[in-house]
Amino acid sequence: QLQLVESGGGLVQPGGSLRLSCMSTAVNLDDYAIAWFRQAPEKEREGVGCSSSTTGSTYYRDSVKGRFTIIRDSAKNTVYLQMNNLKPEDTAVYYCAVDRLPTLSLNPQAFEYWGQGTQVTVSS
Repeated sequence: QLQLVESGGGLVQPGGSLRLSCMSTAVNLDDYAIAWFRQAPEKEREGVGCSSSTTGSTYYRDSVKGRFTIIRDSAKNTVYLQMNNLKPEDTAVYYCAVDRLPTLSLNPQAFEYWGQGTQVTVSS
């Protein structure tokens, strides 16, 4: 059973930074397409950014471009979401998701395996 373990969420002031982690002990994440999603209260889950397993390409939603970066660490079999210049509207539960197919997508239906989620709160 593929399990993803997330960590790194917390409370941060506007303009601050956080780094979320997503790791697996069961599979090599280099072989999987990876995406980060978030869901705020009473809002639909939305894609934040994704990373292809084959080309190394990444793609981000417009509202986080230039602020968020997906980083793969093969040695630790971990994927990070580095979030800088955080804004209150970034407050949400963040999820990592992976899929064996080499997709580059922000559609939740394109990903089979999901982490448990980690809360990010941006507030002064």
